[in-house]
Parts: sequence; C-alpha cells; structure tokens
Amino acid sequence: MDSMELEREKGITIKSAATHCHWRGHHVNLIDTPGHVDFTVEVERALRCLDGAVLLICGASGIQPQTLTVDKQMKRYDVPRIIFVNKLDRMGADPDAALEGARTRLGLNCAAVQINIGIENGLEGVVDLVTWKAYYFDGENGEVVREEEDPSRFARAGKGEEVGAARLLG
Repeated sequence: MDSMELEREKGITIKSAATHCHWRGHHVNLIDTPGHVDFTVEVERALRCLDGAVLLICGASGIQPQTLTVDKQMKRYDVPRIIFVNKLDRMGADPDAALEGARTRLGLNCAAVQINIGIENGLEGVVDLVTWKAYYFDGENGEVVREEEDPSRFARAGKGEEVGAARLLG
C-alpha cells in the first residue's frame, strides 16, 4: 500500500494507509503502518483501534530494534498477533532463527503453521502444516499460486509427526 514515490524508492512505509477486503465471508480492514522508529506514534495510534495485528519479522536479519518496540506496544494494548516471517527470498534468510528470536527476544509462545519450500533464490512456496497442502509461487514474480494436495516430496515426514523446517528442506 506504499503509494508515495519515496516509499516505493526506499522500500519502506512512511505513512499509515488503510484498505479493506473480503475474506471467507468476513469484511477485513487493514492498516499498514511504518516500521521505522521515527514513525512510532503512527503505530501507537493504529494499535489503539485494532482487533488483531500481523507482526512482520525479517527472515534475513531477524528481530530488529523496531520489532522490539512494536511488540512492546502490542503488549501494552493487549493486541493479539500472528507473526509473518517475510523476506525469505533474501540472501541469509533463516526462518528458524526468526521464529527462535520471537521466542527468546520477544518472549512469545509461537510455532510455525507454514514452512518454506526452498530458501533465498530457491524459494518455491510454502507447506501448510495444518492442512498439509503445498502452495507454490509460480509465474515471473510468484503471482500465480499453485496448490498441491499432500505433496509426495514432503510425505516422508508423515502427517501428524512433528516437522522441522530443516527436515523438510533437506
């Protein structure tokens, strides 16, 4: 939702933006807030009116100082959150380290519900550990999502068995 030229140029959100969508019969309002420390007040304002939030953690560089600040704000306002580990296509991406950082540095009790298929330049998609389906990101920019039921290349881990990302990626 970054509409300002400077936002697109720098790859960061500078001003909050709101939009909405419909998902499985529900009307969902979305607020995209800046992640930079200079815009902490924008985040604070948005958190006061939310039912829940998505906390982004960088898959390449892990828990950033602003991630700590936003997490404290979420705790202050009792905002429930899910974590999304992004930038898994970047060099040095490590989703297991990002998840461990959420546990140790943020003190969150969390577990993965999806794990990546491939990493960095080889990122192909994700496996949903709840439905046991694979979602592949096809097309030039990953814009086409292809779904596979119970993908055979991951079947060796077995349904219901505890599965770690390293085991599925190996």
